Amino acid sequence: MLTQSPAWQALAAHAEDFRATHLRELFAGDRARFDHFSLRHGKLLLDFSKQRISQQTLSLLHDLATSANLAGWIKCLRSGEAINHTEQRAVRHMDLRDGDAAPPEVKAVLRRMADFCDAVHSGQWRGFSGEYITDVVNLGIGGSDLGPRMVVQALSAHQLPDLNVHFVSNLDGADLAATLAGLNPRTTLFIVASKTFTTLETLTNARTARDWLLAAAGQTSGAVAKHFVAASTNLEATRNFGIDDANVFEFWDWVGGRFSLWSAIGLPIALAIGYRSFKELLAGAHDLDKHFVSAPFAENLPLTLALLTLWNTDFLKAASHGIFPYSQSLSLLPRYLQQLEMESNGKYYDRDGRHIDVATSPIIWGEAGTNGQHSFFQLLHQGGQPIPSDFIALGKSDYPLHGHHTALLANCLAQSAALAFGQSAEEARANGIPEHLLPYRTFPGNQPSTTLVLGELTPYTLGQLIALYEHKVFCLGVLWGLNSFDQWGVELGKVLASRLIPVVRGEADDHELDSSTAGLITHLRQFRMS
Repeated sequence: MLTQSPAWQALAAHAEDFRATHLRELFAGDRARFDHFSLRHGKLLLDFSKQRISQQTLSLLHDLATSANLAGWIKCLRSGEAINHTEQRAVRHMDLRDGDAAPPEVKAVLRRMADFCDAVHSGQWRGFSGEYITDVVNLGIGGSDLGPRMVVQALSAHQLPDLNVHFVSNLDGADLAATLAGLNPRTTLFIVASKTFTTLETLTNARTARDWLLAAAGQTSGAVAKHFVAASTNLEATRNFGIDDANVFEFWDWVGGRFSLWSAIGLPIALAIGYRSFKELLAGAHDLDKHFVSAPFAENLPLTLALLTLWNTDFLKAASHGIFPYSQSLSLLPRYLQQLEMESNGKYYDRDGRHIDVATSPIIWGEAGTNGQHSFFQLLHQGGQPIPSDFIALGKSDYPLHGHHTALLANCLAQSAALAFGQSAEEARANGIPEHLLPYRTFPGNQPSTTLVLGELTPYTLGQLIALYEHKVFCLGVLWGLNSFDQWGVELGKVLASRLIPVVRGEADDHELDSSTAGLITHLRQFRMS
């Protein structure tokens, strides 16, 4: 078992001796702690000096990475071996952003994406009425939605002025209806993002969107082909839907959904910010790829993030991990990372089918600063449970308004410091706090955090940031001995939902249902669902 390895046992013994050590002690004992516990890659800074670790902790964590053969697994990943063993698939998302070294099939799709973006932006591509396209709606869910949606919002300062890009993912009709209400069918283009072109949520929304279009187009020949394109591998299904084969952008089974924004799934990104900027996004990720596969363990940013998460989760017993970007543009990043980390590593069987005897992925959650400070930071300061966090800050604002960014940065730095060091009763007295209020005005501190600083938010630096977290997820999968690239829990839910749809509609009965589900269906049928 994982916990019986010598490297794990050494960490466990160290954790017992180290657990009571406070961050105040660590900083008092090393005035150069920032220098000793921070890493740089170009203009990217990773400060993990506020993590509850020592040099010995770090050394033992590196020993664990060595014993897990992380270097060997990185080679397997890079060489295209089928490391997704339950589906017999390679994991090759790095090939999508490999520049001149990318596989020919990747280059071919990227060229088609570039030509398509040019046709839409130049006005060569027009709707059934001959009008220019003004709005693009991406219909997808999960990895076909979260990544592109997050990137488009993050790079809103770089968005081209001639197109508005929207995202619809939820099966709830409120999502699609509210989006369509503000659009003109004559000038709207839909991207249907589904590898198999069978995803329930996406295809339901796509059919409704097609009906909305045809209600306006009437008998116009080829209207669907002028307003729908797809990112898919199922040409027969896209053809039956009415999408021209020339407007189906391929990607491959070695592209996992939550790692797919670099592929044809990124078409809405390229339309929003322009294909040149999309290539910069790929280039930034490629730069971090090169760092990850070549940097020694002690200098490797993704590995460092992974080791800190493992230490906090399994040795300091932290059940959740906060992501706090001090950038409104990155406000969707926590949501994106929820899928990337929890869908990848929220598993308890290892590669050999054995039960993993420790916690794996922590619960990922978060909010943009400073909003989170006025919401849940109270729990971080005085809630009495360990909650590690990542603070993400920008050196320069993407929307510079006088006085805003310096105040934002000050809040970011103040919160990470307050969480680390707290306020003792003696300090509260010195600050004039009355004795009867001391219990309420003391803060234990010792909450670990990492601060990640990007010089500015550009397509290139965002590519670096996303790839950094992708590789962190891979490292954690190796360290825990699990497959980070399947998602059978998601598949189970799909199977059950498809079985229940006709039952909920009243078109079939299922006598094997549990009493709760059966009772709920009976109650819901009175509302005449469609």
